[in-house]
Amino acid sequence: MTFLPKDYKVPTNSNYFKFIEGKNKFRVLSDAVTGWEYWNTSDKPVRQEEPFEDRPEDIKTDNKGQFRINPFWAFIVWNYEAKRVQIMQLTQKSIMKDIKNYIDEPDWGDPRGYDFVVTRSGSGLETKFQTIATPHTKFSEKVDIGKIDLSKLFNGEDPFKQ
Repeated sequence: MTFLPKDYKVPTNSNYFKFIEGKNKFRVLSDAVTGWEYWNTSDKPVRQEEPFEDRPEDIKTDNKGQFRINPFWAFIVWNYEAKRVQIMQLTQKSIMKDIKNYIDEPDWGDPRGYDFVVTRSGSGLETKFQTIATPHTKFSEKVDIGKIDLSKLFNGEDPFKQ
């Protein structure tokens, strides 16, 4: 007997999906909001729908003075591992490209009709993601996403609060 079961995972009650090492399976439940984001000097994300025209004054820089402004997508998902609704915020371009390729393919289409499995490996700058879709299946979980307002992400508000 061991202190914890070999496959034990610490439960999460986060409202936001985080890619863990290994396989991450989810079902898209909503349309995406898209935009651009950077992290400010207070370690808070700043988002807007259109690209930033000028370098923001409060943008966080690294020790070389470099900064990043990334495109992002946010949408509601069912996280099979956590067994709950969460918001997925993507800035990983490889995952975005893979999902868009499935959406653009007529045999796949709307991503609410099938699941995705993103396998994460490595860490830091060596992190890699592989994205595959599973065959079309009916989603059987009973969930209510009607009160989640993704547009609140642009104001720094909590999308889950009324």
